[in-house]
Amino acid sequence: MRIINRNPFSSCPIALRSSSIFTNSLTLTPEKCDKEEKISTYSDKNRHSSNAYKKFMEIKKNTFLVSILWILLITSSFAWNHAQTHKEQERLALHTARSLFSHIIITRRWNAEHGGVYVPVTETTLPNPYLLVPMREIRVNDSLTLTRINPDYMTRQISEIANTEGNIQFHITSLQPIRPENKATDREETALKEFTTGTKEIGFFIEDKEKTFFFYMAPLKTEQACLACHDKQGYKEGDVIGGISVTLQFTKHPLFGILLLAHIGIALTGLLGIFVSGARLNRAYVIIKMQAVFDALTGIPNRLSFSEHILKEFHRSNRAHEPLSVIMCDIDHFKAYNDTYGHDSGDKCLRQVAQTIKKTLVRPGDFCARYGGEEFVIILTDTSHNGAMYVAEKIRLNILELKIVHEQSLPLQLVSLSLGVATSTDQPLSSHEELLRNADTALYLAKKNGRNRVESYANIGPSPQKG
Repeated sequence: MRIINRNPFSSCPIALRSSSIFTNSLTLTPEKCDKEEKISTYSDKNRHSSNAYKKFMEIKKNTFLVSILWILLITSSFAWNHAQTHKEQERLALHTARSLFSHIIITRRWNAEHGGVYVPVTETTLPNPYLLVPMREIRVNDSLTLTRINPDYMTRQISEIANTEGNIQFHITSLQPIRPENKATDREETALKEFTTGTKEIGFFIEDKEKTFFFYMAPLKTEQACLACHDKQGYKEGDVIGGISVTLQFTKHPLFGILLLAHIGIALTGLLGIFVSGARLNRAYVIIKMQAVFDALTGIPNRLSFSEHILKEFHRSNRAHEPLSVIMCDIDHFKAYNDTYGHDSGDKCLRQVAQTIKKTLVRPGDFCARYGGEEFVIILTDTSHNGAMYVAEKIRLNILELKIVHEQSLPLQLVSLSLGVATSTDQPLSSHEELLRNADTALYLAKKNGRNRVESYANIGPSPQKG
């Protein structure tokens, strides 16, 4: 059988082999001492690092999910706003082109209602050879001849003037044009065919190299005044005789870039807020967790943390068939210390004692907590009775070495501890509460026997009656 024990004459645990009982003849092993001292000691706060890490990962996961949702929201907002911007620009272009078309129609109607208008014949305005009507030309004198301009001819001439400006172009066309110049382009021919099926208008953007144009086209319907020229083609009043296309250069506002930059800025600001909030939430959780399981005054685990730890270690020691030791200790005459030196000094004394106990425990598995008031408790895993007695004595001596003056604590007039030790192998145990009661019984005996001493439950008989 190999049991981990502690050498009462050294500062580290050593291996003690025995077939039946422990002896006082212990062999020091310097190599094992060095190895034990080099073990990385964990602070009590790190005992809860696993739970804290899980919570941190949960917060991190939630922060990531919120960030993804935020990015999706911003992306959706950008897509929607961009679509709305495009629709608004298209609506504006359509309204502009429709207005131009309406003006052309009104002008044509005025011309048709007056049976055409007469204008001087010039090099650019010659008589219309396709207008076969009486009095097409009127000779006023040798220097002035007037020619009749019908709506179609007028529209074509206006379009030629507009084309020279470059920003607006319109073209009168038909599937059966009388004048060759009015022949429909492929785009216009497609639109004219749709008009025959009931389509009222067509409008869309055209990207041409680095320029953007808006193409609009609406049908021309035969009116009574139009039949004078087009009745021979078989048209009747109300028929679609052709159409007028309006092409205007359209400068799209650079809203895409503005929207993109704005949404990137909003997204980054939101992500920053999410990450900052996540970090603050994690810090808040850590603080709350620390406050829940650590004693604010002494900086070591509190009774709640001890209750969780002793239950876990008790079950683990039973499964592993390892000894589990508990030390309960109490500051001697602490009420008198508070009454003599004040509560501020009492708080300082508690902190010094707690930190000294903590520093005395060198193994990662050792645990100490404030049990209440001036009482502390230590859990020593895989530690036999002898090893626990050694640790308890070392704690007692280390407290005396603090040399905290306490005039009411005789005879040394120093702050001291009374300690009670109990081990799971002392007697059969049904629960961890029994182990704690045994340690408390040993502590009571230490106080009864003069304080500033260590007593073990294994060295006493039936539990003494507390008076």
